[in-house]
Amino acid sequence: MTNPSGERVAIVTGAARRIGAVIAEALHERGLRVLIHCRRSRAEADALAGRLNAARPESAAVVVADLEDDDAPGRIVDAARTRFGRLDVLVNNASAFHPTPLGEATHRDWAALVDSNQRAPFWLSLAAAEAMPDGGAIVNLVDIHGLVPLKNHAIYSQAKAGLIMQTRALAKDLAPALRVNAVAPGSILWPEGKAAQSDEAMHDILERVPLARQGRPEDIAGAVVFLALDAPYVTGQVLAVDGGRTLNM
Repeated sequence: MTNPSGERVAIVTGAARRIGAVIAEALHERGLRVLIHCRRSRAEADALAGRLNAARPESAAVVVADLEDDDAPGRIVDAARTRFGRLDVLVNNASAFHPTPLGEATHRDWAALVDSNQRAPFWLSLAAAEAMPDGGAIVNLVDIHGLVPLKNHAIYSQAKAGLIMQTRALAKDLAPALRVNAVAPGSILWPEGKAAQSDEAMHDILERVPLARQGRPEDIAGAVVFLALDAPYVTGQVLAVDGGRTLNM
């Protein structure tokens, strides 16, 4: 697949569903070609790519990779360059999230949470940086609980805190060629599976949000698009998109 028009290209990890899919759609709406990364959600990723390609032919593709694999960053970046001829934006969205009460936390929990939230973004950012032209941008999805810890989530919270520091460190080391920023979501979509919360817990969270509502994936996507495309003099910053919840934590 070629890119004779020179359209900018974005990689979004974990983009098959939920917030990642909305970010991919938002970047696509701004005229970028999008490489949708997934690990297990291939059917959803293919469906999203199909919708985007229906809107603009040859503007989306899918890459399947397990970010725990050492060669995954290189394969993902190579896929973008092979399919679209260039790379301009990387969004590190893929993330594992589940509770780890101190008496129950395991080494496997540590590996899963730190690998997905800190290790994978680092190596993928380095691989992407080698392929990006000056003016490229990296946006990391962190978490307000990388700023203020979440009870029973010590491993996740420190992994996201590490990603915040990684954002700032890479912003310094990759400047002036590239910009690196982060978005810290608050309550946007409730966790699924074993990380799901009770109705009481969800009500308690929303009681602490000054804007008195749950956020939407579009709120996060808008912030990502701003930092990636519309903020040429912004780098090393963490933008909390949380309805003001950090004021009451």
